[in-house]
This record gives sequence, structure tokens and C-alpha cells, in this order.
Amino acid sequence: MAGIGAVAPKKQTFMQAVEMLEARLAGRLIRPGDSAYEQARRVRNGRINKYPALIARCRTTQDVVLAVNFARDYRMPVAVRGGGGNGNGFATLNNGLVIDLSLCKGITVDAVTRTARAEAGLTVGELSRALQVYGLATTTDIWPGSGMSGATLGGGTGWLASKYGLTIDNVLAFELVTVTGDVLTVSATENPDLFWGLRGGGGNFGVVTAIEYQLHRLASVLAGMVIHPLTNAGSVLNFYRDFSNSSPDDVTAYAFLTTVPDVGPVVMVMVGYFGDNPAEGERLLAPIRRFGPPYIDRMQSVGYADFLEMIAWRAPEGRRYFEPAYAVDQFSDKALKTLIPWAERMASPFSAIIIHPMHGAATRIAPEATAFALREPHYVVVHMAGWNEGPATDQVHWAKSSWAAMQPFAASGLDVNFIWGENEDAVRAAYRTNYDRLVALKTTYDPTNFFRLNQNIKPISTALRKENG
Repeated sequence: MAGIGAVAPKKQTFMQAVEMLEARLAGRLIRPGDSAYEQARRVRNGRINKYPALIARCRTTQDVVLAVNFARDYRMPVAVRGGGGNGNGFATLNNGLVIDLSLCKGITVDAVTRTARAEAGLTVGELSRALQVYGLATTTDIWPGSGMSGATLGGGTGWLASKYGLTIDNVLAFELVTVTGDVLTVSATENPDLFWGLRGGGGNFGVVTAIEYQLHRLASVLAGMVIHPLTNAGSVLNFYRDFSNSSPDDVTAYAFLTTVPDVGPVVMVMVGYFGDNPAEGERLLAPIRRFGPPYIDRMQSVGYADFLEMIAWRAPEGRRYFEPAYAVDQFSDKALKTLIPWAERMASPFSAIIIHPMHGAATRIAPEATAFALREPHYVVVHMAGWNEGPATDQVHWAKSSWAAMQPFAASGLDVNFIWGENEDAVRAAYRTNYDRLVALKTTYDPTNFFRLNQNIKPISTALRKENG
């Protein structure tokens, strides 16, 4: 095997190497001009429009090893695509190699130990649907179309985080392909330094091909949404602030300022009770159902995967998105009064302001226990501009302007899964005092920054070259 950054053997041309890679893959190598290329180059966010030189659509871990070795030896930049939900566009690139795991969707469930091994191409919805058959679940993103592996590597907030911790708090092991083409098992007992770093450190250390999760019994949930007209947003968000601040671990509530088809501009609160006492769930959710009262009440007992699908309409594949975000420790009255008028000025019915809470079990883990450092209670606020076709000017202007107006209320640090664009300062702020330890790990496992299309942690060698010009 060629070493890091090695030049390919002179006796083999690049095109010969491409043909050899194609012949050895269990999956498929897709090139410009192939009938599958146009579909294969697309990701969920229709705003991302890039043209890779090659797409290695992998089926096995060995396919990933072959693709990594090829790209490294021929010094091709790489992007890694898991479930394809990456809104930032890091899952693809121009004139490089995409290592595409979207066909890697194997799931093995052990209902006795309540564990599952999930391959890296699964979406949140696909994994949750498979686990629901067993009456089991684990913490996932709220969007069923999100890639499960990418969401996990950045930390993984979601409906069950207040009860069971972040997604990374429920990871037992990773399978990782390194820049040298080695396949490592990464757990608390094998490669524990990487196990710490992969739990929040993103795709900086290699290609994760499978993840083993701890599962929890969750046959059904009392969950759904209440909808109020946007004209009542002031009173509803004040109520939401108080309700979410006082919620026990079994209850999680998100707020959406958005437009609902056939209803119009609304403030929507989605809430779930994830405990095992239905009567207690009814009692805990009664205040949110009474307040107002809501224009629409769609609360019901439902499977967890079915609950996730309730908002699938909000983010269909192919729609264009621009999603700046920030964290808020607590919403002051002034912050809410600043936020609401921006919801009234949305440039598209497909846009939304989404408030993600962070509380409960996820906040009781020590910040240094995993790479994910932002363990204090807080909210993440996403200003999601969405549109189907045409120029982005109005939508992006609304998102940037509304985001800027809220910066006086923003906290220091934002979960890396929500950082928009390549922002080194934001990445440092996200990891806080964990950052230097992550740099040391990066320097050990990826000294040339081969895996750099992510919320990047630069190795020391790269940082020094940049500093020295």
C-alpha cells in the first residue's frame, strides 16, 4: 500500500488506475457522462450543485478502503457522503472523488442486548423505522431525511436527548477507515482516544462505515403538534419558553415559526412524551394542549418513526436551503420581540425559524467526556430559508439579516452540526477546551488534512504551514 501522499507508480497511468478501481469495487464507479451521474452527484439540498470527477458508490467497507487508497495515492480531494443530508455541501465537491456510502444500509439488531449495528448510508428515518419493529429506538435527529452517521458524528441532538443523552452518548463502537486505508474498531476499549474524538469530532479522522448503538425500549410515544396563528406568536413563545424550561427529561418540545400548507403562517409547537406511563404523559402535555387554545391539536399515541415523519413535509429532498444558526442560553423578552417580526417577513412559504432545545440527560455529561463540549442547557435557533426554484437573493438576504439581528442575544459556541459554511473560529468555539486535544488527534490520524471537507479541525502541520504563509 502506498504511504500518505505517495506518488502513484509510474508504470500505471491515472486512467489505468481508474479502470482498476472500477473493476475491484463491489459497488460502482460513476463518471461524468454515465447515465447515473446526474442523480448520483445530487444531495438533499438542491442548492448544492457540484460536479465530482468520480463517484465511488460503495457497498462494502473494502470498497471504502479502495477509494481512500486511490484518492490518497493520486492526491485527489475527497468528500464523504453518508445518508446525503448534509446541507452545507460537504458531502460532494467539484473535480474530486466522492466516497458515497448511500447504498450501505445494513442493519443488525439484537433485541436481547438492545443494540444495533447500522451502516453509514442509513437515514434517520430508515434506522428508526427498522428499530420500531422491535419496539426500540435511540436518539436521532428530528428530520427523517438526515443522514444518521453524519448527525451522530457531530453530536446528535433530538427528541430523545433529554431522556437518553445525545446520539453520541448512545454509541458503543465505530468502524473507521483511516487515511492509511486501515480498518479500525473504535470503542471504549479499542482505540479509546479516537472513540473520544469521534463522539462529536465529525468526519475529521476518517470514514466511518458503521456504528453500533445502544437502544432503548420505546414501543410508542404520546406526541404530535399544536398549531397557533403567527399573530399569537408572542404569547405562544412566552409559554413555550416557560414550558420547555420546566419540562422533565421525559418531555421535549420544539418550536417552529413557519407556514403550514392550507393553514398559513403559524407558530407550531411539536412535543413528545417519551416515558412509559401514558397517564403521566397526558398530565404533562395537558398544559400545552390547553394553552390558547391551539387552532389545531394533532397529539396522539404513535410509533417513534411515525412521529418523525410528521414533519417530513417540511424538508423534502431537492428543495434549496440556506440555514444559518446560533445558540441562545435563554430567551429574554427582548430576544423574542426581536425574533418574531423576522418570522413575519419570511421571503418564502418554505422558510422557517426552528428552535431546538437542549436539556435533561444530554446536559449532565461532563464537557470533557466527549469531543462535544456544549453540555449546558441552551437552545439552537435555525433560520432556514427554503425555496424551490429561481434566484436565492431574497431568501438568503432574509436568513442573513434575521440571523444578524439576533446576534446580540447569541451565546458563545454552536453545535458543529449547525455551523453553516467553513468557519474556523466557530469550530474552535464549539469545542472550547477540547479543541487542542482534537488537534492532537487530527495530527496523529490525518496529518495532511486529507479529510478536510467537514467542520474542519486542522492538524498542526497544516496550521503551521498556513501561519508561515
